[in-house]
Amino acid sequence: MFNDIFSVRKDGTGIPISPSMGAALQSADMEPTTGFQTKRVLYIAAIAVFNAAIISIIAKALLLLINFITNISFYGKFSFHEASPLHHQLGMFVMAVPILGAIIIGMMARYGSKAIRGHGIPEAMEQVLTNKSKIKPIVTFLKPLSAAISIGTGGPFGAEGPIIATGGAWGSVTGQTLRISTTERKILLAAGAAAGMSCIFGTPLAAVILAIELLLFEYSPRSIVPVVLSCITGAAFHYLYFGSAPVFHMAAVEAPSNTALLGYSMVGLIIGLLSTIITKAIYFIEDIFEKLPIHWMWWPAIGAVAVGITGYFYPQVLGVGYENINDLLSGQAAVQLLVVLSLMKFIAWSISLGSGTSGGTLAPLLTMGGALGVLTALGVEMVFPGLHLHPAMAAVIGMAAMFAGASRAVLTSIIFALESTRSANALLPLVAACSAAYLVSFMLMKNSIMTEKIARRGIHTPDTYLPNVLQSIAVKEQILTPSTYISTAEKIGELRARLYDIYQYNLPASIPVVNDQQQLAGMIDTADLLAVDDPLKSISFINKTNTVAVLSHASLHDALMKLAESKQAILPVMNEANGSVIGTIDEATIFHAYTTAMKSLETPSRHISLKRAVIKTWKKRNMSQS
Repeated sequence: MFNDIFSVRKDGTGIPISPSMGAALQSADMEPTTGFQTKRVLYIAAIAVFNAAIISIIAKALLLLINFITNISFYGKFSFHEASPLHHQLGMFVMAVPILGAIIIGMMARYGSKAIRGHGIPEAMEQVLTNKSKIKPIVTFLKPLSAAISIGTGGPFGAEGPIIATGGAWGSVTGQTLRISTTERKILLAAGAAAGMSCIFGTPLAAVILAIELLLFEYSPRSIVPVVLSCITGAAFHYLYFGSAPVFHMAAVEAPSNTALLGYSMVGLIIGLLSTIITKAIYFIEDIFEKLPIHWMWWPAIGAVAVGITGYFYPQVLGVGYENINDLLSGQAAVQLLVVLSLMKFIAWSISLGSGTSGGTLAPLLTMGGALGVLTALGVEMVFPGLHLHPAMAAVIGMAAMFAGASRAVLTSIIFALESTRSANALLPLVAACSAAYLVSFMLMKNSIMTEKIARRGIHTPDTYLPNVLQSIAVKEQILTPSTYISTAEKIGELRARLYDIYQYNLPASIPVVNDQQQLAGMIDTADLLAVDDPLKSISFINKTNTVAVLSHASLHDALMKLAESKQAILPVMNEANGSVIGTIDEATIFHAYTTAMKSLETPSRHISLKRAVIKTWKKRNMSQS
């Protein structure tokens, strides 16, 4: 009997209510217990760590497969040892290698899954935003295989994009086999993608931030804990595979002077401009391919023609090209190499990626950005001599600024450059250059290289991380006070007459029913009230005792969720102290509160008037003197 009359709150106190409404009050406080949240976070985190281990094994297999295909394609030998197309002896026949690989990829995309086309991250973002983070299982197999064929046959891409996409696909597929929510599946997708990046580069913190900036679109313990643990797992496998040395070896540089910092900021501005040109060029080329009168299966082969021709004259553009990044960071790269890695790499990469083949964007952007960074620094020093810009520093800020400008993942760009080179003296130049590139990109482009493709399909990508304003507004601040309540003792005829006297013909959709102690006893829909023929019937005939209520201290977000789940027109609002009904809340009130709060955040206003303060001070001084 005690449980029928009192509903126990989290703080141990009881709320007296009508015995028939115990279930309603229990639903009034919808927040899950802390223990349940903790168990759920640990459960998802454990799955994420397991996935990260599997993804790290897949990442290693992908690298070995790339080496294997590279050795077969360019050297005619069966070997898994690391190899680069740079020293091939194929002569003019080298032009056919990327084309053959692209034909295979086109067939895999047509007869396997079209999702393997592109560099993976936009496709993962699309699944997060539109498909409840559901990726087809076949992508987990075809994406790394197609990427290995593309890169192994000379495609000017990096392995990180495909393994990020593969990791995300594995996380999504795992989430689809388990009984978890859409949000938890999104977390597993992001954690898998981040684990792949962490395993390839050994940059766990950058991978976490990448997941936040491009995949999660949120920052909360339930998402950060699994992603962080999966990135740590990926980094552990990186150290197991490749050792603890940084993935890119940068020449030792001193901390820059103030004038040099200004020069690096100018480099960042110029790289930001170039990143917008490169991004627009990619999608301009995609538009050209879209107009071709042949099936899209053959487009990668056409794009591979550009790769083959440029690779014949400049073999440095073929393959992953991580050794090119190390050459740039050494500070000893010749001007001819800088031109090749900026201009010719761009031609081969942009046409190939625009054709819809399978490949990544990060390594090419880093390579082009590094080369353009050094060239830009040389130009800045010619105009402003005496800045003492170091070529290695210019290369690393060019790499990071290019990725920041093209992807808008500015924090990822900064942290990635620091983690991958472990050059602490580059921190200030990186922050200055990446911020400058981000600013230019934001002003000149509506979308980034990651979001333009899905934006063209009508999919909006979140570009801000504002808190939910409804969670900061309490129900009691927006409560509506009804003109009347319904008593449990009333008859239907009496109630109709009383409501007509109060409301005339503007009857509310629903009205709470209360007992003598003003405690909730149900709710009556006026449509049901008007439909009953017998006026002598008690209101218990149409009273809905399973009514969902909300406590006055709850947030408007909780109230809105309850309205959506219960499909009620209104929610009775109850005093948490004694369980009495003190008002109602409806959707219109919640939306008005939301609109008002958002407008107040965006509307310019002055809260301190300097002019008024000066006049007030002047008056006080004159009064004291007089």
